[in-house]
Amino acid sequence: MAGGEQKQKKSGGGGKKKEVKKETGLGVSVTKDENFGEWYSEVVVNGEMIEYYDISGCYILRPWAISIWEIMQTFFDAEIKKMKVKNCYFPLFVSPGVLQKEKDHVEGFAPEVAWVTKSGESELEVPIAIRPTSETVMYPSYSKWIRGHRDLPLKLNQWCNVVRWEFSNPTPFIRSREFLWQEGHTAFATKEEADTEVLQILELYRRIYEEFLAIPVTKGRKSELEKFAGGLYTTSVEAFIPNTGRGIQGATSHCLGQNFAKMFEINFENEKGEKAMVWQNSWAYSTRTIGVMVMVHGDDKGLVLPPKVAALQVIVIPVPYKDADTQGIFDACVATVATLSDAGFRAEADLRDNYSPGWKYSNWEMKGVPLRIEIGPRDLANNQVRAVRRDNGAKTDISRVFLVEQVKGMLDKIQQNLFDVAKQKRDACVEVVKTWEEFITALGQKKLILAPWCDEEDVEKDVKVRTKGEMGAAKSLCTPFEQPELPEGTKCFASGKPARKWTYWGRSY
Repeated sequence: MAGGEQKQKKSGGGGKKKEVKKETGLGVSVTKDENFGEWYSEVVVNGEMIEYYDISGCYILRPWAISIWEIMQTFFDAEIKKMKVKNCYFPLFVSPGVLQKEKDHVEGFAPEVAWVTKSGESELEVPIAIRPTSETVMYPSYSKWIRGHRDLPLKLNQWCNVVRWEFSNPTPFIRSREFLWQEGHTAFATKEEADTEVLQILELYRRIYEEFLAIPVTKGRKSELEKFAGGLYTTSVEAFIPNTGRGIQGATSHCLGQNFAKMFEINFENEKGEKAMVWQNSWAYSTRTIGVMVMVHGDDKGLVLPPKVAALQVIVIPVPYKDADTQGIFDACVATVATLSDAGFRAEADLRDNYSPGWKYSNWEMKGVPLRIEIGPRDLANNQVRAVRRDNGAKTDISRVFLVEQVKGMLDKIQQNLFDVAKQKRDACVEVVKTWEEFITALGQKKLILAPWCDEEDVEKDVKVRTKGEMGAAKSLCTPFEQPELPEGTKCFASGKPARKWTYWGRSY
């Protein structure tokens, strides 16, 4: 990570002189294949997504990253409002008595909870926890607000930060001590309503990954061992990073059942006048989404941003030669940006005169802008522009007459191509195994493993123990909703007992 910081210092000062001929000092010093961790650290810093902070595991999210978060937030917020979910905000702090009410829940989060123990120089009589998630913060109020069936459903969401004091391998966006997320908390009169919403929300998470971030995900259910602490069942969208051979949980939608309702006495009088407990869900996605996007699409030149979430979709760069009509070229760049902006694209021109065109190309490639438009003397004479795609480097000359239609078509193609390439790479990593020997071989080859399983918790624990090593243990990632056929007599890959389902396994973040 320090390497990333040093890199930024070099590149930041690279272009202060008048004519900068070189294109060095901007790129990453290692390739994605040779050292993925170092590559990732350099790309998120040099691509201006984050800056390191003096507290380990905490990062400054720069505008380039926050703009991506805001685009996803705008989409998701509008969709949940259609479902009659309302936004609210609950405090950051939680008292120990409330936090410890749900035993399984607090045990699941205990190692990650940060505590406030002092105020100035005085020790607090009772330490206060900082929320790792907000079930225990919100549900005492739910028990006050819900009295009868007319108070249901109660559907609240908050956009906030949470703190989980991770100590192992902090990684920007992926594992950090503080992160941004949304968390939805809903209460229903019936389990059927809760079950329906779990899947509605999960579909929105799939859309964030596949339609916005151009990342293929698998929708499925977590094992009993991997489900949310204190919940009834957990569903998730799971992504996969081919370079590291690791799965990554993209977002989760939990049915909490009636467990928290029991602990927090969230009861209501139903239509028959009988006392009943509510059924609850909680669901969340976080800034981890941005890290998954960088890992999946980034290359040896830096970030590669899908057009739908890029803060800047088109960068226009003047390419004046000696004795060229520089002012005419600059005017054409400004006019091109105006045309594209009026048509609804996020476009800017880079008219800085102390950087060479080549330096600018490298700079905007590092930042992942989907489409570069170059305007030189020949383009000016022919009333055209040259468009260069970030995803595959393809160059096309476009008449300025058809600029808007052509740019729209190219951005759509880039978005689709990023998804198609990512899916092709992910699918190439899927290995179907039937035996333990095949499983171990596939694990060594960094595969996403689909295996028949007996669905027993002890067997999963045993898999973790037997695969523990420097790379970390393998675990179940999810049982996909779309199940391949399971022929009668199929045995579990790990125990030899009758298999009950197909489940994805692998190492994970």
